[in-house]
Amino acid sequence: MRLRITAAVALLVTLALSGAGAIVYVVEGQRIEEQIVAEVDQELAELARLQEDGLNPDTGRPFDSVGAMLDTFLARNVPDDNEILVSWYDGGPQNATPSREFAATALFRETAAPRVAEGGSTRIDVPGYGEAIVTVQPVRSSREAGALVIVTYLEEARGELRDTMRTYAIVALLSLLLVTAAAAWLSGRLLAPLRVLRETADDISESDLSRRLPVTGNDDITALTRTFNGMLDRLEHAFVGQRDFLDDAGHELRTPLTVLRGHLELLDTGSPQEIAETKELLLDEVDRMARLVGDLILLAKSDRPDFLRLESVDAGALTADVLAKARGLGDRAWTLDATTDAVVRADEQRLTQALLQLADNAVKHTSPGDTVALGSSYDGGRVRLWVRDTGPGVPPDQREVVFERFGRAAIPPGDEGFGLGLSIVSAIARAHGGTVGVEDAEPAGARFVITLPTPKEGPWPAS
Repeated sequence: MRLRITAAVALLVTLALSGAGAIVYVVEGQRIEEQIVAEVDQELAELARLQEDGLNPDTGRPFDSVGAMLDTFLARNVPDDNEILVSWYDGGPQNATPSREFAATALFRETAAPRVAEGGSTRIDVPGYGEAIVTVQPVRSSREAGALVIVTYLEEARGELRDTMRTYAIVALLSLLLVTAAAAWLSGRLLAPLRVLRETADDISESDLSRRLPVTGNDDITALTRTFNGMLDRLEHAFVGQRDFLDDAGHELRTPLTVLRGHLELLDTGSPQEIAETKELLLDEVDRMARLVGDLILLAKSDRPDFLRLESVDAGALTADVLAKARGLGDRAWTLDATTDAVVRADEQRLTQALLQLADNAVKHTSPGDTVALGSSYDGGRVRLWVRDTGPGVPPDQREVVFERFGRAAIPPGDEGFGLGLSIVSAIARAHGGTVGVEDAEPAGARFVITLPTPKEGPWPAS
């Protein structure tokens, strides 16, 4: 990636500098041409003024011939370094300034002679001097005719342009090297977090997800670093939760498996009565294991997107229906605290399962004749579903532990549960985007409350 960025920058800079150089060359070449034309026009304008005046500046008298006027013009004008001024009369070139060398050549005669009568300009290649522009301006009087011939060499001006372009090429090359080096250094610094990201990803194993990337700056790569660290946090949390889940499940399954193995090893196959008793005992343990495995599978499925089947649920009707079903859990004073007609988007079967689990938990911690009540309410932002009992309640320091997997507070006599019931209730509440908690009931006991969000508080989970 660093090489690609550096190469791309070098290519773009090369194209930009080359394009700029080409534009400069074309523009300067055109400017030189325009400057030469302007210089020639200036010479011709000065000749036109001298011809219009018709007087010799040295004597103040009219010129006696075209040749005298042309020679006077040559004597009074200093040509540029790349110019030759030639007077043409009496059928050929006569005087020239600053040099007659080219004016004495056949090439000059062949170029100027056809244009003496009508005037005009042409381009020729002069040996030893390069390209030149030959401009002829006729001069006539009533008795004779002549012409001013201006020869302008282009090679000198173009040579200066080429020198300028060579200097530009050297500066452009140095600039290209400098920009390329800066691009390589800067891309290396920008991509350093990505290299660290790759190295960290290579070092991370399924047994160690604790490594994190250092977060510096405030750019897109920093945002990517934060996202990667957040992903590692979620992965570590998931792996730790999975490991704890397997550890807890293995620990809870070890006891019934040990019971099964012990009874099978001690079984007297010659005693029908012992075989029958052992069979009954082992079937009971198998049922307990099946219930445990079912609860564990349910907890494992609670994080899946298809755990819930959402629909519109009348909270009041749900409360009354669960109360009717819960009456069969035990001989208690079942009552209905309050109901609401609020409608929530939820999985009715999962909520029923959670409330029945809370009701069963209340039966386990109360005695016959104690009150177990269900209720629901709506406060304008949340729907609350609760199960209240008049049992001993839950101590404040145990109110979080009871919702953990295999977490238990006081264990009543005869309770053969695994401590998964309330963790299942918590998983159902979380799947709905809500929470579950326990608080003191009035006048005594505990009240377990499931709180569900409504559209005013937050979006519903996707179905």
